[in-house]
Amino acid sequence: MHVVPLPALADNYIWLLHDDAGQAIVVDPGDAAPVEAALAGRALQLRAILLTHHHGDHVAGAKVLRERHGATVYAPRDERIGSVDHRVGDGEVVMLDRPQSRFEVIEVPGHTRSHIAYAGEGLLFCGDTLFSLGCGRLFEGTPAQMLASLERLAALPGDLEVCCGHEYTQSNGRFAREVDPSNPSLAARCAEVAEARALGRPTLPVPLASELACNPFLRIDSESLTEWASRHHVSGSRVERFAALRAAKDVFQG
Repeated sequence: MHVVPLPALADNYIWLLHDDAGQAIVVDPGDAAPVEAALAGRALQLRAILLTHHHGDHVAGAKVLRERHGATVYAPRDERIGSVDHRVGDGEVVMLDRPQSRFEVIEVPGHTRSHIAYAGEGLLFCGDTLFSLGCGRLFEGTPAQMLASLERLAALPGDLEVCCGHEYTQSNGRFAREVDPSNPSLAARCAEVAEARALGRPTLPVPLASELACNPFLRIDSESLTEWASRHHVSGSRVERFAALRAAKDVFQG
């Protein structure tokens, strides 16, 4: 299976997967135009569309792609998403014949109440829950929900390639260096990201193992993050540490 990040809108990625026979899947098509261009340029047939959550920058192109190509749409159980063929939830499996593939559905509320992720074929499509070196804003969920969701993703195999919904890595890295300045893995990742962006290349996908070593939102129990919380007079539960970290990111100007 080949995976291609398609830049869209301001900083979104639409994920295109295809096999050598020209059968394709797209994930979170917030705009149909980049998908149509990629399908035509690669002579691909679109068979399925996977949606992670209801926000327009992830779903706006799905209806027209479904109608134009006859693709089957999979989405969370959220009536705010229309034109869906199959609504799926936690523990269910999406099995496709063309291209032949299998994805486990994982409910990951926090960014939105009905957000889901898809894990399979060596890939993790996590929408706006997990970003490289960051995590999503809490629009509908609680810190406890988001922390639990991130921990579910963190428990997946480390060789999964993280395919998230936005190119936020460089700005996330600036915040991560502020809260975890002595982390050599993070420093190396930020250098790699800077080089990629200078060359106009995407910073994704990235192995989940890299995020476990570098992403402060996945390292809430580490000594460095505990020390950061102490310096900011945050004591108590790990959920409170996570909430303080997310709140600090919300107002970070670096």
